[in-house]
Amino acid sequence: MSANAESSPQRTLAFLALLAGAASIAFSPIFVRLADVSPTASAFWRVALAIAPLWLWIACSRQERTAAPQWGALVLAGVFFAGDLGVWHLSIAYTSVANSAIEANLAPIFVTLGAWLLWRERFTRLFLAALALTLLGAALLIGPNVNIGGRSLLGDALGVLTAVFYAAYMVAVKSATSSASTARIMAISTTVAAAVLAPYALMTADAMLPQDLHGWLVLAGLALVSQVAGQSLIAYGFAHLPASFSSVTLLLQPVLAALYAWAILGEGMGAVQMAGAAVVLAGIWLARRGS
Repeated sequence: MSANAESSPQRTLAFLALLAGAASIAFSPIFVRLADVSPTASAFWRVALAIAPLWLWIACSRQERTAAPQWGALVLAGVFFAGDLGVWHLSIAYTSVANSAIEANLAPIFVTLGAWLLWRERFTRLFLAALALTLLGAALLIGPNVNIGGRSLLGDALGVLTAVFYAAYMVAVKSATSSASTARIMAISTTVAAAVLAPYALMTADAMLPQDLHGWLVLAGLALVSQVAGQSLIAYGFAHLPASFSSVTLLLQPVLAALYAWAILGEGMGAVQMAGAAVVLAGIWLARRGS
């Protein structure tokens, strides 16, 4: 894989940001399950409630006043992220948290292809082996829960479609990092995503507004933890690391999501799924060595 012109401490910080971002967005399906609004409504509120904090971040940063964003990439990032959330939140409602999380994070397949097509990123054999190992772990994690037919199959199909949108989002974010800061990428793409998701949610959601303060707090957690913190950390990591490696690292997210679901929602993990989680972690470690 081609090396980035980044210092070792910068790359280490970016890698840690990716891990923290994965840990943060892993709470997303938990918040969606706990929300008392429809899945498409929770997708809208996730980005809508994050707009003000993100633009406040820009207002408080002096560097932002002279930034010249690449509007095309940023708008596309927002559109793709809207597709990602709109489809993924439905997937969470139809299948298990572990399934929806791992299917959505099959994006490295598409990101690796995009990185090769757009930036001619080269990959070591060790990295490609790590990608294959990580996907094997993902298959082990999801395998025991795959259902043939019914709502679960629809949920699994939507989870895979989410991966396509998420990959396109990550490629767009990577393209925008050359001309825009993390704060501006997040603020603009999140605002665009909210504008796209608003009519979709209004047309499809049975319950658009939370019923009480607890419902609003759940949505606030989804916006602040998963969107503002999680996606911002991921965008920062993408700015300083190769897109393909970054996307593989994010496969830590479904492992954590499965653990959170077990601890909070009581969704159990069998021995095969635990083995899959271990294989995913091993693949991430090898990808780090081969990048």
